[in-house]
Amino acid sequence: MPEAPRTSAGTDEPPRTLVGGIEVDVPNSIPAIRAALTPERRTEFDQDINAAGVHEIHAVMRHWMLEAVPDPEADAILARLARDEAERRGPA
Repeated sequence: MPEAPRTSAGTDEPPRTLVGGIEVDVPNSIPAIRAALTPERRTEFDQDINAAGVHEIHAVMRHWMLEAVPDPEADAILARLARDEAERRGPA
């Protein structure tokens, strides 16, 4: 998973994170996050944003900011762990 975004205080530069050793921009507005997500994830994003209250909106935005940044290496690790767990459990 990408590390937490870093921002430059006092600048208009978007937050950035490292993915596979490369620094990338992190979408940091509702329209930018939504545009960066796959169509399948946009419905869940919309539901989370619409359900968030004033005290939760920052956490919801941070979660989805990182969710919108593709990280193939982390995705591959999670897929491998899911396969390993499925094999460990065996047929039901």
